[in-house]
Amino acid sequence: MGISVTAARNHARLFPGHVSTLKVTDPEFIEVFDAFAFDEIPACGSLDERTRMMTILAALIASQTLGEYRAMLQGALNLGVTPVEAKEIVYQAVPYCGIGIVYDFLHATNEILVSRGVALPLEGQSTTTPATRFERGLALQREIFGERIDQMHRAAPEDQAHVNRFLASNCFGDHLTRTGLDLGTRELLTFAMLLSLRGCEAQLKGHIEGNLRVGNDRARLLDVLTQLLPYVGYPRTLNALRCLNEAAPEPRPVLPTL
Repeated sequence: MGISVTAARNHARLFPGHVSTLKVTDPEFIEVFDAFAFDEIPACGSLDERTRMMTILAALIASQTLGEYRAMLQGALNLGVTPVEAKEIVYQAVPYCGIGIVYDFLHATNEILVSRGVALPLEGQSTTTPATRFERGLALQREIFGERIDQMHRAAPEDQAHVNRFLASNCFGDHLTRTGLDLGTRELLTFAMLLSLRGCEAQLKGHIEGNLRVGNDRARLLDVLTQLLPYVGYPRTLNALRCLNEAAPEPRPVLPTL
């Protein structure tokens, strides 16, 4: 069958000069996978390639797939994802995936950036202080999720109210208020991470609603879900599609009346 012209061209843009060992050891597999992941999938939807690559990186971190992440980070940088954007994806993964998962990805990212001549540390992107992180984070939560955030804080039992405070001050105040990525992109990254984790359907539905509030419509979320399919597989893709259909169902056409 051979690798399609489009797949070969897209692969070469991501990994210029790369000689695949799998083309030698597993040629039939590579023909099928490359045709799907580098031709058929990118042709679906209207997601720009930089956003596509950033959501793939987020999904690979959440999937704990360090080897593929290292390869795709090189490709993302080749397609114009900036070092700041790459590092912000890794930092944002910490509150959603935990440092136990993200630690190795942070070191791998630093290693790859240094190998490409990028001086570390990068310019800081923090916008909060210890005195402002809670209020700034709470305001951002309200922007994404609406007034139910205040209801959540009021209704929290006393022995778990600290978790809600941590969500506001740490997850949102420390991380989501940072510059380097706009809010719409950050919510897409969260969507990508949550659908790639296992057992996070409740949080995924909440962030589908959050995405809608910040301007990422159903079609854009479906585009992200589609682009991640080769990297997370069908079960997690179908679970995410079910969550999307429940949280943001496809509008039914209005039938004309007589």
